[in-house]
Amino acid sequence: MEQKSIAPLTSLIGSRICHDLISPIGAITNGLELLEMAGTGHGPELSLIGESVQNAAARIRFFRVAYGIAGTEALARGEVAGILHGIDNGGRVRLHWDVAGDTPRKEVRLAFLALQCLETALAYGGTIRLSKTQGHWLVIGTAPRLKLDPELWADLSRPIKSVEITPALVQFALLPDVAAEAGRSLNVTLGRDEIAISF
Repeated sequence: MEQKSIAPLTSLIGSRICHDLISPIGAITNGLELLEMAGTGHGPELSLIGESVQNAAARIRFFRVAYGIAGTEALARGEVAGILHGIDNGGRVRLHWDVAGDTPRKEVRLAFLALQCLETALAYGGTIRLSKTQGHWLVIGTAPRLKLDPELWADLSRPIKSVEITPALVQFALLPDVAAEAGRSLNVTLGRDEIAISF
């Protein structure tokens, strides 16, 4: 089945959801800080809430870039690295942003969508490294054990899709559209313990 571009609509939806969620997450963070200032913000329960709120805030920032409207501005290296640190803190997948300097938001969006595709294959843990050399991006996932659906990965580079997209796999539908809009071609290499996406 051939799919029409869904990127513009999903960008608007993503931006709206992230905009509406960031305020209550911020309010919870402020509430925890007030409890700490009052001397009652201690204990394992509140620590767990604090960690969960931080992770949720990082995820929203990630989703805002990956699924929101990609403007013409650039994102500072520290900002992107901070987002990735927030979502991989204590997780099974370690993330490395090996890109120097500021990066156009549209390119970061592509890299984040590629990262999410790789996460599905690293269900048992691993490492994802994102790098850029002379305008060429390489996003590599490595793990001792990969969870792969070869047809799903092949769909990234062919117009006729063979795998039904579920909510957990929406990044596989969106990445080719966003890449085409940016004038980029996706290349996928599957190995025994490594997957590489380049564009």
